[in-house]
Amino acid sequence: MFQILVVDDDPAVQLILTRLLKKQGYDVAVASDGESGLEQAKQLHPALIICDWMMPRLDGIEVCRRVKADKALSTTFFILLTSLGSIEDRVRGLDAGADDFISKPIEVNELKARVRAGLRLHQLSHDLQTQKRMLEAEWAEAAEYVRSLLPESLTKPVTIESVFIPSQRLGGDCFDYFWLDSDCLAIYLLDTAGHGLRATLPSISVLNILRSRTIPNLNYHRPSEVLSALNQTFQLAYQNDKYFTIWYGVYNQVNHQLTYASAGHPPAVLISGNSPNNQQVQPLKTPGMPIGMFPDVMFTDKSCKIESPSVLYIFSDGIYEIHQRNGSIWSLDEFINLLANRRNFGQSNLESILQAVRSINPKPIFDDDLSILEINF
Repeated sequence: MFQILVVDDDPAVQLILTRLLKKQGYDVAVASDGESGLEQAKQLHPALIICDWMMPRLDGIEVCRRVKADKALSTTFFILLTSLGSIEDRVRGLDAGADDFISKPIEVNELKARVRAGLRLHQLSHDLQTQKRMLEAEWAEAAEYVRSLLPESLTKPVTIESVFIPSQRLGGDCFDYFWLDSDCLAIYLLDTAGHGLRATLPSISVLNILRSRTIPNLNYHRPSEVLSALNQTFQLAYQNDKYFTIWYGVYNQVNHQLTYASAGHPPAVLISGNSPNNQQVQPLKTPGMPIGMFPDVMFTDKSCKIESPSVLYIFSDGIYEIHQRNGSIWSLDEFINLLANRRNFGQSNLESILQAVRSINPKPIFDDDLSILEINF
């Protein structure tokens, strides 16, 4: 049974509406002024409110405005009962959030029809809200699952910390690091085009493939070979036009050698030196198109010596492609300067870096997924 709240300071109108609506099978509550009507609305959460425009202690316009501002009453259908018939008055009512109007004197058949129509819309809105809550709960579970796949922090023989902030509940960024053998550590970060579930699924697929090493006859110590194998596996024609960028490296802890390759991904940034005065900043990148765009793409390896102490940052472009308050987009070079200036030797710098990035981003949520790995050697 639908609950209807009648808010009117005229006892005769209250009586007429109450008898008429109860005869139609509705549960009816009554309030004699705007303030008590608003209080009852908050307690009862009625499906529909019929409210007089001209009343003491909050008029109908203000009651409507406050009802519509209350999230708990978001599906309540609001009808203004009024003798005012001008277009300007109707516009005021609509601007306040009114869903419909009933003119005085009340015509019974019109009232019945408008109430039936309002309750249908209320039910549709209520059903949509229910579906939305169910969907949000499922998205939250999926996001938690994705987070559970990401690796935990590593403390030795190198230290690895990470930050992952999807722009929505699910994002296209993904990363992992694992030991290929007792000497070699594989590290990668990828960024799938787009957002949401369609971007997340390819990322999870790559993570599972690389973590389980299911591609046969592949040397996972050779980054260029890994990228070539992924490119053959994830072609646009078979992956719903989804491509991704990736940076993949292998660190040999015996000879302190890092071998890496990238596919359309921002460069990793290696910062070496034991003090700000002799600090060296080196972008690490190789040529190569994103994975999945073209079948015949050549990827190349590069290597560099890792001196101690050094820190390596691997990140997605969402951490620096930020629209600033002046309208310009923050650049990669500016972000690299931030990394160099924020380095605190021997400690994790991620929290400081993230705070600086948030201060540049004028929005509470980032436009793109944001991921960054910090590897201290």
